[in-house]
Amino acid sequence: MQNVTFTQMKDGTVEEYFFLQQLEHHYIRELPDRLMESLRGLGSSLQGYQISRLEHSLQSATRAEADGADLDMVVGALIHDIGDVLAPENHSQMAAAILRPYVRAEVTWVIEMHGLFQMEYYAHHFGKDPNAYLVYKDHPWFASCHHFCACYDQAAFDPDYSSKPLEYFEPLLREVFSRKAFDPAVIQEAL
Repeated sequence: MQNVTFTQMKDGTVEEYFFLQQLEHHYIRELPDRLMESLRGLGSSLQGYQISRLEHSLQSATRAEADGADLDMVVGALIHDIGDVLAPENHSQMAAAILRPYVRAEVTWVIEMHGLFQMEYYAHHFGKDPNAYLVYKDHPWFASCHHFCACYDQAAFDPDYSSKPLEYFEPLLREVFSRKAFDPAVIQEAL
């Protein structure tokens, strides 16, 4: 079978759905390749900074690793801005959605909220509330997100910082995104 014959999902046969499932499993296994390609694309995305978005991502991940962050947080730091290209107004949520099936819930929350927390450093320049993130001050992962932004994200725009190359982080990215999706032992959703 090369293609299914149905034009509406309700008309698909069991054979067609098993055929599609096999293709999907193969496609899912290639996710790390597509993520690496997307990260490389950050090298020529949003301009105006002294470094590329790729270099910012590498600096963030390098800083996280140097700080002793675990694998999930290092990979979270690496891809935290991967949504910049397709979702500039909600890049944090896009990156979190990509991570959600593969990392612990804390990392997903940190990446999802980093855009709001990051505004602490610049929102006042636009007449916005730099303290809007404080609405989450009682959240169990508030300190983790604040630390992520203070130590890994907002500090990672330095053209003189020696970050590790993307190839260094590739095995880590592949390890995380090769995990079984939504494995309860990994995502640990309960607070």
